[in-house]
Amino acid sequence: MVQKTYYKTKDYVKVKFAVVAENAETIEILGLNSDWENSIIMKKKKDGTFSAEVNLPKESKHEFKYRINDAEWVNEPEADGEVANEFGGSNSVLAV
Repeated sequence: MVQKTYYKTKDYVKVKFAVVAENAETIEILGLNSDWENSIIMKKKKDGTFSAEVNLPKESKHEFKYRINDAEWVNEPEADGEVANEFGGSNSVLAV
């Protein structure tokens, strides 16, 4: 799930990410702000859901993916779109 909160007086958008993945120990977000090296680590809640909140610049687009357990790359089904990547797969697209 991706939930966007816009502020009239701010130049950024707060984006909340939430993921449910069975047997996941860790989930990271990679690619936001074109940064595929430094991940955003999602926090695991008691109900097993992973979540993270990120501030992103208004009127920007971001490609990203989730990485589960340092191994499996997964797209966000509720993203604004998908684009092909250089590895023969696709990345999720978020427009804010």
